[in-house]
Amino acid sequence: MNVMPHSRRIDPSRRAAAHTLRTDGNPAEAEWAEAGLRAPDMDLIRGYRLDRLRAHLKAEDVSGILLGDMMNLRYALDATNMQIWCMHNAVRYGFVATEGPAILWDFHGCEHLSDHLPLISERRPALSYMHMMAGPREPEIAALWAREIADLVRAHGGGSRRLAVDVLDPVGAAALEAEGIEIVPALRLCDEARKIKHREEIVAMRRAIHATERSMAAMWHALEPGMTENQLWSVLHGESIARGAEWIETRLLASGPRTNPWFAECADRVIQAGDVVAFDTDLIGPYGYCADLSRSWITPGRTPTDEQRRLHGHAVDMIAHNIELMRPGLSFEEFSARSYALPDSMIGQRYSVVMHGVGLCDEFPCVRYPQDWELYGYDYLFEPGMVMCVEAYIGEDGGHEGIKIERQVLVTESGTEILDDFPLDLVPEI
Repeated sequence: MNVMPHSRRIDPSRRAAAHTLRTDGNPAEAEWAEAGLRAPDMDLIRGYRLDRLRAHLKAEDVSGILLGDMMNLRYALDATNMQIWCMHNAVRYGFVATEGPAILWDFHGCEHLSDHLPLISERRPALSYMHMMAGPREPEIAALWAREIADLVRAHGGGSRRLAVDVLDPVGAAALEAEGIEIVPALRLCDEARKIKHREEIVAMRRAIHATERSMAAMWHALEPGMTENQLWSVLHGESIARGAEWIETRLLASGPRTNPWFAECADRVIQAGDVVAFDTDLIGPYGYCADLSRSWITPGRTPTDEQRRLHGHAVDMIAHNIELMRPGLSFEEFSARSYALPDSMIGQRYSVVMHGVGLCDEFPCVRYPQDWELYGYDYLFEPGMVMCVEAYIGEDGGHEGIKIERQVLVTESGTEILDDFPLDLVPEI
């Protein structure tokens, strides 16, 4: 058996040609040009993210980090491959030394997919000990896997055996510990690294949001009585993928009575004229940046009712109040105490958070409602460079319908900037 799979180093002269992609077929390119949205400097983004992660590794006094979470691996190395499949199959991972190389183990035969990424020092085929791949030989393969990781720690750790690890099962953890490696939990330091965005990350995020909003517009124009929720949701998928999106994380679209309570995923319910249709994009867009937007519409054929307008008014007021309250230096606890006060009849249907961070996906940190502070709340400060999704779900306990709105907001040096501009109206004019 070849217990140490060969590594692959890329000649720098080949990098430019290794990942040359045509973009002239992407409708978003013309839309971005028309909107004046320039392309992000991805090399600057990649360097910033890796440097920021390494700064947190140094502060944690570890030899490096072993990355098994696909989102953390994307943040560190920007290498992508079958992202959803690899989230539940342990066949890709990476090692970033605090001071040393950044190594990517990719799925069999896929090392060439990251040839264009100069910050990756070395590529190796992954040695997967997961039961699907290794069967009854799982402990044996895990020991070989751990030896390879431990050799890197010994070579590049400066004498330290402390290794930060974000996601690892008990079999892998035991194998590393048998090699004398001390495992240090890493999700916290990854979250802290990802929390503050570089200005070029915001450029990428603006493009991702814009492409998503154009896809939302197509969905609005497609909405008509008689179609199913699934049919409407498929429009967002098709339009977004055509614009370079990568995947949609949930199926949160509901209509009529399925909008209250929230969190019903789309189904074959036939949408009726006058129904509320509420959705949450939860979409990983171009460049891997998340566009997490929610809107609620009235299906054409009837005008909004007074009740629908009342619920929608609360949602719009809640979003506006909470965005106005945000500012750098404000504590989460103070914000929570001063956040929009829901009517008593709507408190039981409140959303899980007042807001949450967003970057490559929904991220740390979260801000809790006053009612949930004692159980879940934690105190941080709003900082420039944070991007937060400000949430509102409005529904009466036992009510017929509900309204969902969510906006993506950048914390700046002087206040905030709303990054999305799709209308909040029940009947948007687009």
